[in-house]
Amino acid sequence: MRAGGLICLTLLASGCASIQKERGHAEVAVLVEERLGRKTRWNQGTPEDAEVQRHLDTLLKEDLTSDRAVEVALLNNPSLQSTYEDLGVSQADMVQAGLLSNPTLSGSIGFPISGIGVAEHEFSLVQEFVDLFTLPLRKRVAQEQFIADTLRVAHEALSTAAEVRKAFSEVQARQQLVELRRRVLEAAESASDLAARQREAGNITELERAIEQAGAEEARLVLAQEELALVEDREHLNRLLGLWGPRTQWKVSEMLPAPPSEEAPLERLESLAIRQRLDIDAARKQASLLWNALELARSTRYFGSVEVGVHTHRDANGPRLFGPTLSLELPIFDQRQALIARLESQHRQGEQRLVELSVNARSEVRAARARLLSLRLVAERYRQVVLPLREKVVEQSQLQYNGMQLGLYQLLTAKREQVEAYRSYIEAVRDYWMARAELERLVGGRLPGDTGDASLQPPSPGQTTQPTQPEHGQPRDGGTETPHEHGQH
Repeated sequence: MRAGGLICLTLLASGCASIQKERGHAEVAVLVEERLGRKTRWNQGTPEDAEVQRHLDTLLKEDLTSDRAVEVALLNNPSLQSTYEDLGVSQADMVQAGLLSNPTLSGSIGFPISGIGVAEHEFSLVQEFVDLFTLPLRKRVAQEQFIADTLRVAHEALSTAAEVRKAFSEVQARQQLVELRRRVLEAAESASDLAARQREAGNITELERAIEQAGAEEARLVLAQEELALVEDREHLNRLLGLWGPRTQWKVSEMLPAPPSEEAPLERLESLAIRQRLDIDAARKQASLLWNALELARSTRYFGSVEVGVHTHRDANGPRLFGPTLSLELPIFDQRQALIARLESQHRQGEQRLVELSVNARSEVRAARARLLSLRLVAERYRQVVLPLREKVVEQSQLQYNGMQLGLYQLLTAKREQVEAYRSYIEAVRDYWMARAELERLVGGRLPGDTGDASLQPPSPGQTTQPTQPEHGQPRDGGTETPHEHGQH
């Protein structure tokens, strides 16, 4: 009995384990902060969660920026919080893999039917023996699975941050486009009112008046579409941030920044992605753990269930007996050949997934890099060439209008074309920042040597790149008044 008790204590000491709630998420928080510079948190209904909610309110009271939006999402995105729970599931599986199977206690007692003799009874305590030898390898497989799950969760956090940055750039651009369309509508309404007065005076034809009225109505419809798109973009960002109720009243005051004056070095991004991407690292760990699982199955294929224990027995008219027991499963039919074949296929699948993911990552990085550079070129051409040319067209049109060599509506047309060029510039800048966020996601973190200057602002329509001296009959700003102002004039 003393030997049986010693075996029980040994098995109990080796088989017990505990769950640590913060385990795994601490590693995720470190990985995310290294790559984004922002903290993340797993809400578990603790008193610290209330402090996080107060911090969220503080962030949302101020003007929202791209970095603050990412921080809000990391702390509050419901889908991300749900993904964090995968760490708890994975940790439970890891702890379970480190536990020994429970011993089995069995017993029986028999009573004489005829009433002659004494009762007969027996008891046994049995423990699965193979578990003692396979426990270290099983724990290693489970630990590698937990590491792979941790990397996948961190990758989801980085992907969420990239989506938030893209959605935030969309909102910034849409706000500027809405404001731009309002100015276009004001100019179109002014032109329509002027055309109505000129028609009453008999200075223009009914066709010219109808053209201006149609232009004003079309501008009104385009503004309505832009305002609806802004609502949809804000709600998309609200979903990513996990906001509802009063928290959705956040404001974005800063304009969409222009591309930085110098682009960060984009060489060797493929190698950086292979080295830094967390989903690739997770796939690498997954292939490794499948190999270890395969080795475990191969090493125990000729060992069935082995149960070792103690047994005590007393016959009706005999002495009490006590001794060890051994029960062996003979692997005659099932030698785990099906399990081994499945694990071999899964291991090969894991290796091919790793190769596929690596090849796709390299290709996606190359494509994203080419897109980023192309969009940067488009934005720069608009800012350096197209917008100054459109400004020059408006300036020259203004001069000819002042000299009565050009009609008012031709001047307004030139101004509208300038506004349309500015709209295209805003969209190009928006696409640049969205492409940049996507490239950061594809390389698994910030771009090397990132020196983006968020203080640069895109020029407003009519902004002069080179100051000019006002001439006789020319506005003092060099012909940069808005169509609305000129219409009033």
